[in-house]
Amino acid sequence: MRNAAKAGRDPAAERKKDRKASPSFKEAAIATHRAQKDSHSWSDKTADAFLSSLETHAYPTLGKVRVDLVEAEHIANALAPIWTAKPDMAKKVRQRIATVLDFAKAKNWRTTEAPRKAVGALTGKTKKGGHFEAMPYAEVPGYFRSLMNETPTKGRLGLMLAIATVARSIEVREACWQHVVTDKRDWNRPAELMRKNHEAHTVTLNDAALWVLAHIAEISDPSKPETLLLPNRKGKPISDMTISKVMRDAGLSYVPHGFRSSFRDWAAEQHPEIPDPVAEAALSHSVPDAVIAAYKRTKFIEMRRTLLGHWSAFILSDRTNVVQLADRRA
Repeated sequence: MRNAAKAGRDPAAERKKDRKASPSFKEAAIATHRAQKDSHSWSDKTADAFLSSLETHAYPTLGKVRVDLVEAEHIANALAPIWTAKPDMAKKVRQRIATVLDFAKAKNWRTTEAPRKAVGALTGKTKKGGHFEAMPYAEVPGYFRSLMNETPTKGRLGLMLAIATVARSIEVREACWQHVVTDKRDWNRPAELMRKNHEAHTVTLNDAALWVLAHIAEISDPSKPETLLLPNRKGKPISDMTISKVMRDAGLSYVPHGFRSSFRDWAAEQHPEIPDPVAEAALSHSVPDAVIAAYKRTKFIEMRRTLLGHWSAFILSDRTNVVQLADRRA
């Protein structure tokens, strides 16, 4: 406003202009929804669920608030009625609110991205259910090292690959060698394997992942591109129970999917310098194209590579003898 006065413009008029430039949260949510639909980034089911949940749980509190004025306290107030009663839905709504705010930042409707850490501080953790209980991230290196020292069964190797790449169990179990390009350190997952958002996704392979893949190559056949990394005796994907049983047999109450939450907490607390959308993308959560474009797509991918590299260094800790796979191309 001071610059406006120096330039001979009316500060009050500039403020009014700024207010007009920033839409309400509801308008921004609709714009986010439209952009994702137009770019075919979301399936119809995902798009409908996105808008429906915001209409029910976010609009009553946030709908009329200018999107540039939405702060952590507003979001915490919106989530309060469902935070303990419907913890799974609360997490989804929190993520969708963040998606809207990140989109608004990319569109220059607000100056900051979603205040994820501040919201977390205000709400605390959701009530833990039996399905997605996460190991505290400080315990992950010790557990990963213990797995490295055990007999490399398919269940253990599948779990380790999921931890190293923060992938979902189904994505690990259905992965084929043709998806893995070790000289580029990429794991290219086609859309049909991405059950949540149905979008092709590239995982940047870190040292921990390459260590696991080297051991998988000893019990699988990387020379045949169509071969599953971890097939059962009939050549089909191993079951989800094969991976889950590794933790259950060790007497742990945590579940494999929970390592994605462990990673998310670690990224937020240990690497706040890396933008939140980068961590969301590493988890293959949908990130609006406008948000990615704001960072420039190439730089965005490299930030993901950097973040997963830090994660690898963390879970490997003092283990530096990483085995490299022989280069192969998909």
